[in-house]
Amino acid sequence: MLRNTLLVLAIASALAACSKEGKDPAKAGPNATAQANQKDNKPSQLLVAPEDLLTVQSDALASGPVVTGSIQPERRADLRAEVSAVVLQVLKENGEPVKRGDLLVKLDETAIRDSLLSADEAVRAASQALDQSNRQLERLKTLRASGMTSAAAFDEAEVRKNSALSELSAAKSRAALARQQTSRTQVRAPFDGIVSDRKVSSGDTATVGKELVKVIDPNSMRFEGRVSTDKIATVKLGQPVKFHINGYGNQQFTGVVKRIDPSANDVTRQVEVLVGLTGEQPRVAGLYAEGRIDAETSNALMLPESAIVRNGDEVYTWRVKGGALSKVNLEVGMRDQRTGAWEIKTGLAAGDTVLRSPSSNLKDGQKVEMANARVASAPQPKGK
Repeated sequence: MLRNTLLVLAIASALAACSKEGKDPAKAGPNATAQANQKDNKPSQLLVAPEDLLTVQSDALASGPVVTGSIQPERRADLRAEVSAVVLQVLKENGEPVKRGDLLVKLDETAIRDSLLSADEAVRAASQALDQSNRQLERLKTLRASGMTSAAAFDEAEVRKNSALSELSAAKSRAALARQQTSRTQVRAPFDGIVSDRKVSSGDTATVGKELVKVIDPNSMRFEGRVSTDKIATVKLGQPVKFHINGYGNQQFTGVVKRIDPSANDVTRQVEVLVGLTGEQPRVAGLYAEGRIDAETSNALMLPESAIVRNGDEVYTWRVKGGALSKVNLEVGMRDQRTGAWEIKTGLAAGDTVLRSPSSNLKDGQKVEMANARVASAPQPKGK
């Protein structure tokens, strides 16, 4: 029994010793140690396709003052009531297209129509009085020639004729005004466009000057921006403008400076700049817009956002040179609003090759294998 127990203990001790020897690299032999060190310390080789690389080049960098504002239509009409009346009908809703002359709002014309009828009746009465005065004057002329009437009677008849003529002119003026007021009870579109804001509904009382509807021309949009006074000296007519509109994502719009306000705002101390759109136009008015006026152009090394890595305050990129990666710290400058690329002040030189979109698991000194193909160049700004 004792002999069997000792045999079991001896076998267990031998197995434990073999297990420790297999786990210890120092006892596993030199080949195993080398393989372990290679696995832990040596980075794997990076396989790169030609489209994953780009060549740093010197491009034109446009700079200038920032311009902020909103998109507004050049053709817009705030249609207001010209007579005091009750709104009978609103024929167009917000967003509906209209043609020039289309009826938009109809006001109650009852009281005005009564005034027109009264004015027309006054015109008829004045016309009859004038006719009678003319006949009386003609009779007195005949009698005056035969000496059967006095000069005073003739003069009095002539005064009555002139008075009737004046009364007829006044009555015609009142009738024309009443007819004009009647036409103003129908509010019509002044040009082709869309209804942007309906201010009244049926049953409302419209007083003189009350807003009824707004009509805009969506094909006449422009950028009404503002520039800080300390930068306005660099702004000139005809300079190109690149800007983005809130609600249109990353879509870029273009325009040119059409007008510079000759006076600054009393409150904000900013100068209004009117920018005419040259490319695609937005269809919605009132949206916030922000961009930059291309007042100055200079040459600089440019790198797209995708090739730049930011880690806190550290900014760097991965350069490929001599078949290996190297981490290069960068000092970046301004961003080109046209392309989104950044100005590189220090760290790279023209002709350097960098990774277009580096991943997060790269290591300095890592070997790079790539095909023998043309390396892509950094994207050029539009229009260059």
